[in-house]
Amino acid sequence: MLLAEVDRLVDSASGTTIKVYCQRAYELFGDQRFARLANISVSHLYNLRDSSIYRRCRRNYTKTTPVQVAIGERRKPRPNGQPGYLRIDSVHQGDMDKKKGVYHINAVDEVTQWEVVLTVPHIQQEFTIPALKSLLKQIPFVVKGFHSDNGSEYINRYVAELLNKQVIQMTKSRSRHCNDNALAESKNGSVVRKAFGRVHIPQGHAELIDSFNRKHLNPCLNYHRPCHFPSIETDAKGKQKKRYRVEDMMTPYDKLKSLGNAEQYLKPNISFQWLDTLANRHSDLDAWKHLRNARKTLFKTIFGQNNEAA
Repeated sequence: MLLAEVDRLVDSASGTTIKVYCQRAYELFGDQRFARLANISVSHLYNLRDSSIYRRCRRNYTKTTPVQVAIGERRKPRPNGQPGYLRIDSVHQGDMDKKKGVYHINAVDEVTQWEVVLTVPHIQQEFTIPALKSLLKQIPFVVKGFHSDNGSEYINRYVAELLNKQVIQMTKSRSRHCNDNALAESKNGSVVRKAFGRVHIPQGHAELIDSFNRKHLNPCLNYHRPCHFPSIETDAKGKQKKRYRVEDMMTPYDKLKSLGNAEQYLKPNISFQWLDTLANRHSDLDAWKHLRNARKTLFKTIFGQNNEAA
């Protein structure tokens, strides 16, 4: 069943996201297998997921096993529609026998949702500073802002010095304002946990996982994973509401290109012509197929068996 195969490749994304994948596969990449699914309604897509045929084709298994500092300005970032304002958070990959697992650093641009995931063995400056330097290199546009919660892994003089050298504004979440870093925190679950699960991964595998992130996960997230972007509607009383419509979904790269005079935001040595070659190297589903195969090999190396995170 084609729908089950798509769900398997992209880790059972939302119905609206699957619809966009099918539309892109048919209209953008010319895959005739998706001629019918390209026009399917989201509600009927969920009906198909509930069918006995779909359930026979698809099986999911989940392995589960958790001060005041004068650095950074305590406020919400104000990107004003410009890319380059990052939200960043850390995800711990579990403990076992009092031994810590690896840590994932998850950074998301507020405007385009461009996302970079890195993996380090420990949240200490000897690991986080090189990781943050790698993060800044992997982003094709100029970074202007860096927002985190109040954790000491980012609110310290080493990170502050790194950002100051590159003229990047540093902000941190306000107390009792849980939405200040909500974008990164939501991606922790929808991206990082979906990619790696919650099972303990020993720290010695951090470099191997980070290589997987650079080669497979991050390109898939930015060139081949449609995201929801809100459209704002104003009623007769002047009240504004955010609507998340299927027709407004696009990949972070497409969102970047859709910005007015988007070339002005790119780094001096980066062009859209070069980025287009990266985006069009594979179709969406082929890219996710390569990712799943690479992840299967990665987990086989880590766990010594054929294992996948749910």
